[in-house]
Amino acid sequence: MNQSPYDPTASKSLVTSTTSPSGEHASEHGDQHGDQHGDQHGDQHVPAGGRLLRGLSLVDTTALVIGTVIGTGVFLKAATMAQSVGTPTLVLLAWVAAGLLSLAGALTYAELGAMLPEAGGEYVYLRKSYGQAVAFLFGWQRFIVAGSASIATLGTGLAIFLSTFLPLESVWLHNDFRLLGQDVHWQFGAKQVVAVTAIVFMTAINCLTIIVGGKVQLILTILKVGGIAFVVMGVFSASGTATWSNLATPANTAQWCGWSLFGTAMLAALWGYDGWNNMPMAAGEVRHPGRNIPLALIFGMVIVMAIYCLTNLSYFYALPIEEVRTSNSTQYRDALPVASKAATTFLGQYGGQFISVVFVVSALGALNGSILANARVPFAMARDGLFFSRLARLSPHTRVPVACLVLQAFWASVLALSGTFDQLTDCLLFASWIFYGLVASSVFVLRYRMPELPRPYRTIGYPVIPLVFMLVAFWLIINTFITKRVESVAGIVLMAAGLPLYFYFKRSAPAQSN
Repeated sequence: MNQSPYDPTASKSLVTSTTSPSGEHASEHGDQHGDQHGDQHGDQHVPAGGRLLRGLSLVDTTALVIGTVIGTGVFLKAATMAQSVGTPTLVLLAWVAAGLLSLAGALTYAELGAMLPEAGGEYVYLRKSYGQAVAFLFGWQRFIVAGSASIATLGTGLAIFLSTFLPLESVWLHNDFRLLGQDVHWQFGAKQVVAVTAIVFMTAINCLTIIVGGKVQLILTILKVGGIAFVVMGVFSASGTATWSNLATPANTAQWCGWSLFGTAMLAALWGYDGWNNMPMAAGEVRHPGRNIPLALIFGMVIVMAIYCLTNLSYFYALPIEEVRTSNSTQYRDALPVASKAATTFLGQYGGQFISVVFVVSALGALNGSILANARVPFAMARDGLFFSRLARLSPHTRVPVACLVLQAFWASVLALSGTFDQLTDCLLFASWIFYGLVASSVFVLRYRMPELPRPYRTIGYPVIPLVFMLVAFWLIINTFITKRVESVAGIVLMAAGLPLYFYFKRSAPAQSN
């Protein structure tokens, strides 16, 4: 018999609270499985007085989900998706399918996050389910490419859109070379300086208390959602070219493109949804995690899905599919982004500039959230003795892993300057979905291995929802391997390159623990 999502035997309302040394209020027990449980499981290796501060409220945590997910994809990806599937209907269906898949993942992660509210998120779930080796490989690929490349991409995208207002076209050095069978056009100029500056600036903000980082995230999320809402309402109320006939299937175009091309479009949409899994990485700093983590994941992803579907519907309502298809993408590097084209239909020449402002705010919000969440993975690894011990320390003043934040900023800046992060991200996309599927399977593994562990939230639709997520993830892995063979093999090689480090840290772990 399927139990209700919230188990009253595993979760009780907050009765008392205590005040932390920094003056912040934290739950004493937090839903019977809340802050105290999180401290016992997540911070047991942290020196006394060095525990993470649970300073993220439900609103802050939901803003972290929304703000980390909504980055650049909603402004750009409709073009590449239209190139793959050919019809507005299939593009919108791909957004819906990717959203439902991401929501299924969020529903599954919600149980794990509420049950194990520790810093590190997926790393923690994999460690509990499959052991330290698998968890380390996840953390390695997250740190060395997936998380850091995402930060680099956001910083670079911010600089590109900022160049609409500022003279950032100066290039001082440039060179062309090949990597993984692809041409890479490397350059160093004003845009790269701006990208690195943005990464360093947002990292500095996150070196302050988690409360500061959370409030900055909330403000940026409100601003970006407001900007996107303005575009959607402007298109539906004032666009001079809007017509529902734009959504019709173009002449001489098949109604169905085949599962392979649809899967490619879904992958593009999933990049837009990417980040829904980031919030649990900061679970060790969420107040009342047994309640707030599931609510933030579910509400956040429902809101994001609604925003994405309405926004892309507005694009096709305002523009013929040919205009969407030829928008800014790899094939049309000098074209306007699809969001800018849609905005010009009711704002005229100012449409592109307005979208540039919204994009900059959106990128800053996603950059802040990505920096905040991803830094907790190497912290969790170091706490377990599987990474450099210095990274397990917290700032005595702000109670955040400053060393992790600084190292992450350095490596993300290197990737931003290298110009190779797109190729590296393609390589790790294959490996990332392997881990997403493994994490989803952790719900089954831990229900079997740890049935006694309190579960303040149980996955809605269990076992169907996590099983569907796992099956679709498996299909995406196979499809990615077929369509991007070189990148997939390279991703496995990059991931396996971390094994020597694992064995090194594994041998030295007992000494570090002592």
